Amino acid sequence: MLANDLFELRSQLREAGVILAYCGYVTEPVLTGVGEALKQKLAIEDMDTKTARSVFAVFVEQMQNIIRYSAEKEPPGPPVESAGAGRAIRYGIVTIGRNDRGFVVKAGNLVDRSDVARLRSRLERIQRADRAELKALYKEQLRAEPEATSKGAGVGIIEIARRASRPIGFDFVDLDERYAFFALEAEI
Repeated sequence: MLANDLFELRSQLREAGVILAYCGYVTEPVLTGVGEALKQKLAIEDMDTKTARSVFAVFVEQMQNIIRYSAEKEPPGPPVESAGAGRAIRYGIVTIGRNDRGFVVKAGNLVDRSDVARLRSRLERIQRADRAELKALYKEQLRAEPEATSKGAGVGIIEIARRASRPIGFDFVDLDERYAFFALEAEI
């Protein structure tokens, strides 16, 4: 049964065009390691450098969003000598696949339901923006003070949208009274 179950999952991913999938706890060293595998795979693909850079950049932004914001986390463990030591580790999923138009980078993680309305409003604004508006929004965000809940400059999703060839896709599904699952998709 073990081999059948895993082979079925592998087959489903391949049928969906997935070339890389990661599901689990994410740390900076995991991002670096999976990123190296992705770089090698993209080097093998027959594509232009701009597309390869965009796929990689969107992947990194998606993984960093999980590292910074996933509500599913383990508290910091004992001090160890590694990058990210002393921080909670967070759980999420990222897939990179191909379709007939190009590459698709998808990511998902748990969020607090209390954050959904604010996040949805921000994502809808980004989703509706054209290229010029995204550029202006990016510059505006760089000059603005980060939101209280932000763990960066607040430009990650804008950068994903700028690199995407189509408007970003997103969705939420309520899991219980406290958590929702958030999914974000960018086609490159």
